Amino acid sequence: MSFDDLLMELKGQKSAQEESGRIALDKLLNGSFMRKHSSFASFQDFLENGNFHAETQEELNKIPDELLDRHVSRQTDFKDWKSMLEQANADYAANNG
Repeated sequence: MSFDDLLMELKGQKSAQEESGRIALDKLLNGSFMRKHSSFASFQDFLENGNFHAETQEELNKIPDELLDRHVSRQTDFKDWKSMLEQANADYAANNG
């Protein structure tokens, strides 16, 4: 499955996620957000740079937190994955609220 397929899969889950108060990652970690907080043009580029292979939400969830935290700390403005997601959620809410 390509990253584009993953995005389509995430978009297909959009309504269920938004109903439960969760927004799809492709909306949160969009190109604009990634360019602002890292040297990457996309979340996929960020993952590939860290040698992470996640084509589905399940695969992304299987990446050990400590590895993702280390990559986030080195490659973005954030100290860890949780901080990155919190800022992405805040930005999304500010722009779409």
